[in-house]
Amino acid sequence: MTKQTAVRAVPDLDLTGRRALVTGGARGIGRACAQRLAAAGAEVVIADLHRDAAEEVAREIGGIAQAADLADPAAIDRLDCSVDILVNNAGLQHVAPLTEFPPELFSRILAVMVEAPFRLTQRALPGMYERGWGRIVNISSVHGLRASPFKSAYVTAKHGLEGLSKVIAVEGAPYGVTSNCVSPAYVRTPLVEGQIADQAKAHDLPPDEVVERVMLTRSAVKRLIEPEEVAEVVAFLCTEQASMVTGASLTIDGGWTAQ
Repeated sequence: MTKQTAVRAVPDLDLTGRRALVTGGARGIGRACAQRLAAAGAEVVIADLHRDAAEEVAREIGGIAQAADLADPAAIDRLDCSVDILVNNAGLQHVAPLTEFPPELFSRILAVMVEAPFRLTQRALPGMYERGWGRIVNISSVHGLRASPFKSAYVTAKHGLEGLSKVIAVEGAPYGVTSNCVSPAYVRTPLVEGQIADQAKAHDLPPDEVVERVMLTRSAVKRLIEPEEVAEVVAFLCTEQASMVTGASLTIDGGWTAQ
């Protein structure tokens, strides 16, 4: 029921001549996005906390790796933001009741997942405005639209990112800049694999049962999403054909929010 699904790339997505920055691009959704944008012809800059992993992906796709801790404003200021496409993907998760949630970790999650996208967008927009073209894609989550217990920082951050994305869309429209959120449910990534292990321990369940009985209980389609499925939507939003899609939140949730 939760087996991995092969994803076939949509043909003829052409991003030749475009330059993209993907945060958290060394693994999971970010890596899939970096690979897909490069396959469509874009030059891709991968910003990630993990230098070696970022360099590995950069070698694979002929891109550029930049190590950065996005919780550090000074590190953000060192990133090259002279790009046509910005994919704000980097994130982290912590699961704990509100009464036990470490305040310093709450602050770090918001710094990486809300403040960093704001700062990066602020730096990228002047060049996009000057060129009359730009694409901001924010990797949100179904948790940007719905709440779950024990994820106060993550849910707060994703709701904030959804709002920021809409403001960027409104301000960027006169300059040919679009801004959208892509909001998946559970994706087969290292972050989710870690959650599976934590939930298995908390609920005293085997990992497969955690996926089916905890993670997929609200989803009509009973499987995890593949990173490549998210990357296809991201790539489309970066094309000329998507120029009228802005201020939107595109769910990839197997019917979770339809119920």
